[in-house]
Amino acid sequence: MAEQTTKVRPTGASAVLRRHGFPLVTSATGGEIQIVTGASQPGFNPIDLLYASLSACMAMSARIAANQMGLLDRLTDIRADVTGEKASEGLSRVKRFNIMLTIRGDIDDESRHAIAKAAEEEICTVSNTLRGGADFSLKVSD
Repeated sequence: MAEQTTKVRPTGASAVLRRHGFPLVTSATGGEIQIVTGASQPGFNPIDLLYASLSACMAMSARIAANQMGLLDRLTDIRADVTGEKASEGLSRVKRFNIMLTIRGDIDDESRHAIAKAAEEEICTVSNTLRGGADFSLKVSD
């Protein structure tokens, strides 16, 4: 019997910022995103990327949950809209994430809520990480 191997996707990102301009973020797989900081500039700033990560993870996790519940064939689409509220006191941080999960298809309300709960509380690595307070390991080099 042939041995099955699971491919592991490289993860991580690097941001390079010169004396002038904006950061260029490159993923471990070579994807690039130019970061913006102006309030009216189109594109992503670091907080947008945080919301984008949570929204993408929630949408994908909801699809996984629907599949696990045998509802994937009744699913039309899933939309996860994420915003947040920054803390007004203390450290600069997001104090609350607001997630609107829209699940379309021939799925009853009870199943929609079960899908959403499984996505947020069990499957989504990003929501689990944000809720769990991951440790940081910081090193500095020249």
